[in-house]
Amino acid sequence: MVGSPMSNPTLLRQRLAVLFLLGLLLWFSPLMKRLEQAGDLLGIPVLYLYLYGVWGLLIVAAAVIVSRSRD
Repeated sequence: MVGSPMSNPTLLRQRLAVLFLLGLLLWFSPLMKRLEQAGDLLGIPVLYLYLYGVWGLLIVAAAVIVSRSRD
């Protein structure tokens, strides 16, 4: 669609790059040290829940960004 906010490929690349940097920040932050020592939640280490949760959110966010660019 002409004139849509995501029609520019450069804007798409910029948004995906920001998402990548956000992922790096969330995965390699000082928070990780605290999560290593946080213990378990329902028998699952909190660190694993955090890592898989962030991973899932990044995948969903990337899918939303890409699907909005195709509209």
